Amino acid sequence: MKNFIESFKNVWKIEELKNRILFTLGLLLVYRFGAHVTLPGIDATQLGGLAGQTNKGIGSILDMFTGGAFSKASVFALGIMPYISASIVVQLMGIAIPYLQKLQKDGESGRKKLNQITRWLTIGITLLQGPGYIYNLRQTIPHDAFLLGFDSFAFLFSSVLILTTGTIFAMWLGEKITDKGIGNGISLLIMVGILARLPQALIQEFTSRVTNNSGGLMILVFEVIVWLLVIIACVLLVMAIRKIPVQYARRTTSGDFEQDMMGGNRQWIPLKLNAAGVMPIIFAQAIMFIPAALARLSQSETSQSIAGAFSNMFGLWYNLVFASLIIIFTFFYTAITVPTNKMADDLKRSGGFIPGVKPGTDTADFLDKIMSLVTLPGALFLALIAVFPAIVVSLDVQQSWAMFYGGTSLIIMVGVAIDTIQQINSYLLNKHYDGLMKSGKNRKAVA
Repeated sequence: MKNFIESFKNVWKIEELKNRILFTLGLLLVYRFGAHVTLPGIDATQLGGLAGQTNKGIGSILDMFTGGAFSKASVFALGIMPYISASIVVQLMGIAIPYLQKLQKDGESGRKKLNQITRWLTIGITLLQGPGYIYNLRQTIPHDAFLLGFDSFAFLFSSVLILTTGTIFAMWLGEKITDKGIGNGISLLIMVGILARLPQALIQEFTSRVTNNSGGLMILVFEVIVWLLVIIACVLLVMAIRKIPVQYARRTTSGDFEQDMMGGNRQWIPLKLNAAGVMPIIFAQAIMFIPAALARLSQSETSQSIAGAFSNMFGLWYNLVFASLIIIFTFFYTAITVPTNKMADDLKRSGGFIPGVKPGTDTADFLDKIMSLVTLPGALFLALIAVFPAIVVSLDVQQSWAMFYGGTSLIIMVGVAIDTIQQINSYLLNKHYDGLMKSGKNRKAVA
């Protein structure tokens, strides 16, 4: 504990790192403030119906991702989800469209163009989702809550424009945090929204256990212990690494390659058990909104049945599809983020090789095979953690509290927290310290 406090103090001794952290906290505060600003023309005191809609089911996920902005008819009601959806579309299209494939290989310039395409697509998605949100408001809150009239074109136009602007502003906040702050800005915005609901969920579970004679305080303590164990499991999932040995060779005067196992010429290729991080579960969650939305367009009995099944996030069919999507996206995201061909080429150019495997194509195929074998248990474990809240609910746990036992909320919180802490640690190691372990010693900053 003493070392942790000392390390925390050391963070504030580095002016640039301190400024980045304060900048990040400031923008997150702005985002949280905007989540409480109701759309103009709506009586904020009559939003009870909307709040009731987001107390359970898939509506609670929407409200969680937006940090409560969805249930408050806020200017940030759509949150950052349109940007996430746009990112998914762009990455999926990158597989089939040669132009996007070329941009992915063009380095920094290609990345900037892809980001620009994603931004424009975000605007398009928001313009489509905005009217849907307003229509939902009309169905869930009293008509006299619309101060300008619930069927007023002026209200519809201004509200959609404001919702679109709110999403663009949230996207801008996330990008600024990534560029000038600390951590991944978009992920941090989602995590802050999730954390905002944690105290309320814990209080509701405490009230239920104490007042309803359903186990009392001891059961709540047991639930918290299980919750902490699940957090530890998520941390292990995110940080688990499989190492592949790599030998480096040196050329002798005769021109032959001579293996040198001494003198530090043996190194490792670290392959993470969950190389995709939290992105598969975010992608899968975004896709899960689509079936229910499409099914509601029809009034047939089959469509209504599908809409009901995919609106119940604790139901069997919802969780089966959700888990399957997570597994698929884990393999997909790993395939596009872990360039095994480039790794094999880099090894060959540097004179390294994997024992028993020929350099070049064989090495790339070997790495790809190992990556698939490593990813499979990671994907299955990620899917299990994602559907764990449905299991917990069956044990008479409040839905709002059960959502923190895994699923989207817990994995995002753990993944984003670890990523942010690792960035801070890397910054300290590179700029000011030899290490953050007990043996780490302070040294002068490296210019």
